[in-house]
Amino acid sequence: MLDLKQDAERGTVVVAVRVQPRAARDEVSGVTGGALKIRLRAPALEGRANEALCGFLAALLKRPKSAVRILAGERSRDKRVEILGVSAGAIEALLRQDA
Repeated sequence: MLDLKQDAERGTVVVAVRVQPRAARDEVSGVTGGALKIRLRAPALEGRANEALCGFLAALLKRPKSAVRILAGERSRDKRVEILGVSAGAIEALLRQDA
């Protein structure tokens, strides 16, 4: 079960994300421990994986990069990410696309 929190008033969704840096390709690879597991080619150096994560999620959800921000876990593989202008259903659809 994916850990999502939707705030309809603000129009945001907060999702738990588990990042695997230095992967062969950028992809959503399922759910692990309630978190959306995302594999990224970017290394976990100097914030490159964080930037890649925001850009990847923004592109997948067709939102501007500024609509995606990391709330917690800047220096961890486990993060809480807030996305503006999407619904919880749009996040869950990412899992169905890759299945």
